[in-house]
Formats: sequence, structure tokens, C-alpha cells
Amino acid sequence: MNPYLEFVQSIVADVQKAKMLNVDATSPSRIASDGDVASTVLLFSPHPDDECITGLLPLRLMREAGKRIVNVPVTFGSNVERQAGRAAELEAACGYLGWEIFREEEGFQSLEVSDVVSILEKFQPEIVFMPHSKDWNSRHISTHFLVVEALEKMPADFSCTVVETEYWGAMDDPNLMIEADAQLVADLVAAISLHTEEVARNPYHLLLPAWMQDNVRRGGELVGGQGGEVPDFSFATLYRLRKWENGQFVQTLENGKTVPSGALDPIFQEQ
Repeated sequence: MNPYLEFVQSIVADVQKAKMLNVDATSPSRIASDGDVASTVLLFSPHPDDECITGLLPLRLMREAGKRIVNVPVTFGSNVERQAGRAAELEAACGYLGWEIFREEEGFQSLEVSDVVSILEKFQPEIVFMPHSKDWNSRHISTHFLVVEALEKMPADFSCTVVETEYWGAMDDPNLMIEADAQLVADLVAAISLHTEEVARNPYHLLLPAWMQDNVRRGGELVGGQGGEVPDFSFATLYRLRKWENGQFVQTLENGKTVPSGALDPIFQEQ
């Protein structure tokens, strides 16, 4: 008998069982840290739900370093009839994680470069998150270039750390692997589940743990170095970290870094 059969069957059974679960959206998984919330992190999310899918590092930055997390939905999707529903779902998901949302007072924004410039000027963020330039989905790709063009229009003395994310298309050269423990993964899955209509058609929230497990496999080589020792992480998310300075990207990590739980401050103090 194949000794791994029961292992694989348990995964299938647990995913099926999880399809019946519901989250109390009125009870945030964690409150924001009591640290210095003057340090703002902006997430430029192509659609509602992207903020949660790639949100491990922002969540750790809030909980471990006291950062203020502000999600900026670039669009509310192309289906006009779903935009109001997606906005309500976004409120629930970000509320669950303890994050703020920036949106225009009226309507369902589809941000232009000038809008992003205004947002950067308003918040003066320490860190900006955006998809990388080859993240397959057309809106993810256009969001990358939207934010880059806005950065290019900022004053020469503006600087921030830029963290690129991946989901639909994997990066060839991530330089940062962030570990997640079971609680963090569960909180992200729960937040994604609050995008109720989206996961009803495709329960991708239940596959997030498997994706984050595969990130450990990839990151062990891509971030840690080919043939290197893979860290004993169960879950991780991969990112590319650079600095925006003097109107251009600047490499700040000489080598890729793996960041275990509880060790965020040193790596971000280096930036």
C-alpha cells in the first residue's frame, strides 16, 4: 500500500470540509499593533481580494512592527453590476485584518496616474506594494506600470521601499521569502473568504495554504540560492524588495533573504 495515500486523501477531505466554514466578519482576527502607526504602508491592489492574497508581509508589518496599512483598490473589477458588492466585501476583509481602505468619496474608482501621485503625496508612504511587471493578469500588469509612472512623477527627493508581489505569474528573481505560521495563514484565508461572491465561484481561499507551501519550495532555491539549504518553513510568500530613490529603483539587498517569524525589524531597518 502506498504510505502517502492517507496523507493526500486527508488534504482532499480537509478542503471539502473547509468549504462549509464561515467567518464572523464582525470580529477582527487581530487588532493593529500599539506601535508607531505614523509609518504608512500602501497596498496598490488591482482588484478587491488581491490585498489579502499577497498580504502576508503587510500583515506581519502591522502586527510585528506597528505599521499603518492602507489598501488602495485600483479598480473594483470590470463587472459593473458587481462593483458595489465587491466594495462591501473589501470593507469586510480589510476590517477583519485591521487595515484601512483609501477610496474616492463617490463611485468605484479606476485609478489614473494623477490619482496615484496624489495618494503618494497625501500619505508619504514608507513602503509601497504593487504587482510585478509580469504578473500575467492584464490588470495586475497595468497596476505595476501605473504605480511606476506615478513614482516617476514624484519630486526628486521622494523615496520609499517598493515591494513587488506575485500571484498569477511567478517572478523569476524574487529576493525576499517571508515565513507565515499557521495563524497568519488562517487569518489570510478567513479574510479572503469574506470576498464571498468571488470565492463562491472559485474557492481559491482554500488553496492559499498549498500556494504558500509551494512558495517555500521555490523560494528555497530562488531566494536562498540554487542548491542551497531550504529553510524549514511550512508557509511563505515571495516578494521582490527594492528602494525607489532619486527617481529610479535601487537594489538594496545584495543577496536574497529569508525572513522567519518574529524577525521583520532587522531587515526593514536595513533599507
